[in-house]
Formats: sequence, C-alpha cells, structure tokens
Amino acid sequence: MDKIKSPAVAGMFYPNSKSELQNLFNSWDAAMQFDTNYISRLVIAPHAGYIYSGKCAFSALRHIRAKNIFIFSPAHKEFIENAIKCDYNAFLTPMGQVSTNINILSKLELNTKNSAYTKEHAIEVQLPILQYFLKNDFNIIPIIVGANGKEDVFKIIYEYWSDEECAFVISSDLSHYLNDKQALSLDNITAQMIEASDSSKFLTEQACGCASISAALDFAKKRNFSFIRLNMLNSSAATNDKSHVVGYGAWLLYEGGKNSYIAQFYPDILREIAYQSIKNKGRIDIRSYPDVLNTLGASFVTLEKHGDLRGCIGSPIAHQPLILDLIQNACSAAYRDPRFLPLTLDELSDIKIKISLLDEPKEIIFTDEEDLLNKITPHKDGIIIQDGPYRALYLPSVWEQLDDKKLFLNSLKQKAGLKSDYFSNTLKAFRFRSEYI
Repeated sequence: MDKIKSPAVAGMFYPNSKSELQNLFNSWDAAMQFDTNYISRLVIAPHAGYIYSGKCAFSALRHIRAKNIFIFSPAHKEFIENAIKCDYNAFLTPMGQVSTNINILSKLELNTKNSAYTKEHAIEVQLPILQYFLKNDFNIIPIIVGANGKEDVFKIIYEYWSDEECAFVISSDLSHYLNDKQALSLDNITAQMIEASDSSKFLTEQACGCASISAALDFAKKRNFSFIRLNMLNSSAATNDKSHVVGYGAWLLYEGGKNSYIAQFYPDILREIAYQSIKNKGRIDIRSYPDVLNTLGASFVTLEKHGDLRGCIGSPIAHQPLILDLIQNACSAAYRDPRFLPLTLDELSDIKIKISLLDEPKEIIFTDEEDLLNKITPHKDGIIIQDGPYRALYLPSVWEQLDDKKLFLNSLKQKAGLKSDYFSNTLKAFRFRSEYI
C-alpha cells in the first residue's frame, strides 16, 4: 500500500486552493524582471510562508528543470543529528501529488524516519512552486538534514551530479529574529560567503540550512562554479515590523564564473548603467536592476571617441557592490581621468563605452623576469605589477596593442613609473582574467 504524505501547512504557509495558487504564481511570473531563463542544477530557496518569502523562492525554483529533485531541508520539528530519509511514495499538495523516487531513496545510506517529516514545512512549501513549473512530471528525493549532516549532503550532490536528470534544492532561510539593521549586516556577510563559495566560517546562526548550504559551497568551490544572487529581503518587507525579522535569499548555481554570467545575460544593462551614470554624473536609482549586480565586483570603464582613448578608470579589486563600482568608474572615466579634460555632454553621442569585469587577482610566483614572462598568457591575462609605491595595471585588452610579452611588461613598468629594464627581488606581479563587454 502506498504511503502518501499529507500536507501539514496548506492554508497556513500557502493557499489551500489549486486555483488560488495558480493565480498567485501567474502574478509572480508576470512580475518577474530580468529573468535569464538559465537552467540550473542547484538552487538555494527560502521556506517561510508565501506572504514572506514565496516570491523569493519562486525566483530560484523557476530555474530548476529536472526529472529528479533532491530537496534538503533543515529539521524544524525533531532533533536530527546527521541526515535522514523517508519511505513515502508521494507528497500531496493542493496542486496534486508529487511522487518520490523510491529507487534513489532506497540507495541512500541514511536512516529512515518518517515522523520527522510529518509537520516539516521546509520541503512542503517548495512543492507547489515546482509543480507550477514542472506540472507533476518530476520526482522528489526529500532529505532532512541535521546540524552534522554536511558530509551526507556533499556526498549526495557529488555522487548524483553526473546524472543530468537530477537537480538539488537547498531549502533555507537566513538570519532569525534579529532587528532589521543586525539582520541586514549578518545576511550581507552570509551572501558574500555564499557568493565566494566560502564555508570555512559558516555558522548555524547565519542560516537554518547551514549544513546543506555549506556542503553546496564546498561542491561549488571544487567545481569552480558560482552562486548567482537572485533576491534578498527579510520579513519586514511584508510586516513593516523591523524589531524581529527573518532573512531570506535566493541563489542559483552557475557552471562558470559570476562575471561570465553577468556578461552573458546583462551586457546591455551594464552599458545602460554606465551611459546613465555619465549622462547624470553618477546619480542613478539602483533599486530596479538585477540583484546579482549588488554582489561585490570590480570593473573598468573605458571610453573611446572616434577610436581614440577618451578616459579609463577602474577598480583592480572588488570592494563594493558591482553596480556602485560601475557607476563610479563610468563617471570617473568621463570626468576625472587626469589625462583628459572632463567630457562634455555634446561629446556623449560620439563616445563608445567598453566595460571589463575583473576576477580576483592572483599572485604570480616567479624567480626572475624570464620566469615571470614564461608564466604570462598573452591575450588572456591582465597583469598588475607592484613594487613599493609603484603600481600599474593593464587589462587583457591591452594585448591588442602590445602582443609581445616583453614589450607588454616593459610598457607596464613604465606606466608604473619605473624604467623598462627595471627588476628587483621585491617586485610583485598578479594575474587576473576579465569579461569584456
């Protein structure tokens, strides 16, 4: 006889009516801005009541398209040490019945404990949204994860990633019951750790799904994948009560670098931001742009007029949200480059805007200049050199003018204020890659 898991929070966390749910999801779908339609194999999605975080979860789950979906949930109702599974055949929601993949569940080396699922909401609230996008043409593998379940989660993701019919949902809220100012601070730290795939100091107070998120971060780091921010908010957006809030965030896992994602999906938006910054001298309302641009980022903005350089200013290291960095550098390239007079608005129609998004620089270890030259890859590496107060940077695009490594390095030394044949044991060099828009 089939074991069917009945809904526990329908009518409380979300509407207990298929038509009401359908209408709600239709309205969210219509209001979704800047969606890339990128199909991701792993997302982080919140699990509070829909009035609080439903739209945030919707922004993540819309990127999942898979036959088998693992859902990793924190344990809210029972104490769980590691990770457990269930032997239900299906989960019921107002949108219909979702089958579990009993075959996969039977292979997982986890203890079975159905009682922990009885009143657990963190799996259930994800299901109607998944049903909206996938109808009922998918199976779930619901896993409840305790505080020490990180290793179990990592093992499952690592083992099943090779099966392209499998995807993964990390169900987690962020900070709990801090005031709005404290929550914003902690949630921003959490977001930066997620976006850096850094689990080294990830704490339970940062997210109720800490163990599962940490496992996903380790997996992303191992594969050189990136978490892309889709949305962040807290419960005060729904209640206006800023005294005790819960934080929510949504991310998708991108199989590449963050800058590659931004350059692929948002080039026109970046150019528009730079143009508006120049036109309005840095005064832009940033609230209506994609959330991924609120992640830390480093940019260079280059202006050309009739093929000649007219200004170039940038940031070698990410130190602020990318959108602010881009706005400031575009404005500075136009009006504060000491090599040029400030741009006039009459010139703006003749200006071509080029944008570079810089990855984090990595130091090149070398023994002498010849060794350094051997470790530089032309047309791919941007290079920073530094020796005491002397410092200079060339973007990878400079290889178009200087395609010989020796000439490239000598010119960079001169830019730094050094002689072209200069070399010392204290000279440092860093390489970086960039996405060019």
